[in-house]
Amino acid sequence: MNWRPTASIAEIKARAQLLAGLRAFFSERDVLEVDTPLLCSAGVTDPAIEPLVVDRGVSLQRSRFLQTSPEYAMKRLLAAGSGPIYQIAKAFRDGEVGSRHNPEFTLLEWYRPQYDHHQLMAELAELVCHVLGERRWQKVSYRELFSAQLALDPFTASIEQLRETAMNRLDLSFSTGDRDLWLDVLMSHLIEPQLAKMGMCFVYDYPASQAALSRVVRAEGVDVGQRFELYIDGMELANGYCELTDAAEQERRFLADNDKRRHQGLAEKPLDNNLLAAMSHGLPRCSGVAVGIDRLLMLLTGNTHIRDVLAFDWQRC
Repeated sequence: MNWRPTASIAEIKARAQLLAGLRAFFSERDVLEVDTPLLCSAGVTDPAIEPLVVDRGVSLQRSRFLQTSPEYAMKRLLAAGSGPIYQIAKAFRDGEVGSRHNPEFTLLEWYRPQYDHHQLMAELAELVCHVLGERRWQKVSYRELFSAQLALDPFTASIEQLRETAMNRLDLSFSTGDRDLWLDVLMSHLIEPQLAKMGMCFVYDYPASQAALSRVVRAEGVDVGQRFELYIDGMELANGYCELTDAAEQERRFLADNDKRRHQGLAEKPLDNNLLAAMSHGLPRCSGVAVGIDRLLMLLTGNTHIRDVLAFDWQRC
């Protein structure tokens, strides 16, 4: 067995300095640091994310889920009147291994009551420049990006148009799928590689079908999910939302997720009733964002593989 760390001592020190800098950033802005549980009674329902499960034992009456994000617990704190909060936490996702993925990773997540997603994008840009040094940044809507890169309107193009564009420009092993599958294929294979040329770039206002936990509003004749993703030199670094606050709509989305899971042959996940109760009590209007700390450290140190910024990657734990 190789007991040695996967990261160098220099990278381990760089992580410590990064975490100290992040805490100083939020302290200056009176954002409260919080700490929420890693073990949760419910896992995320999103079919694209698989939580790791801890079997019940002597003290656990039933199986628990290792959090894929501290989001649900932090929203319960917001509903209890916490005000602006942040957390630096471990998160876990099954099946995610690669140069930018480790099943156990570190997230920075924070929430700003009364902010919309554009205000939070601006604050996130400040934080990134605080860490990486001043740099120019830009915002482009999901719709503008597809129009500029593929001459397609992702909101009005037919599934057949999306499929034909993908089949003509990519060597794919499949030829069927729903609208979101083709949008994801075009985004990941044709558009994201071009984002590497755009430096620090926010992509915002996604199709309503990809809203996740964000608000859906009508804009320029179409329904958009008020969420954003931040790319730096082509690397996806952050995912943020103008948060959904309607408990009934949130429950509907959870149930729709489980319906998708059923059709995909995946196990359904229990709904987080604590979150739904907190939202029913009253989640303030807010925006929140999750930032991959390990990826931010990769950008800071110039490393291209996540194992080089982890004290021990999943193979040495």
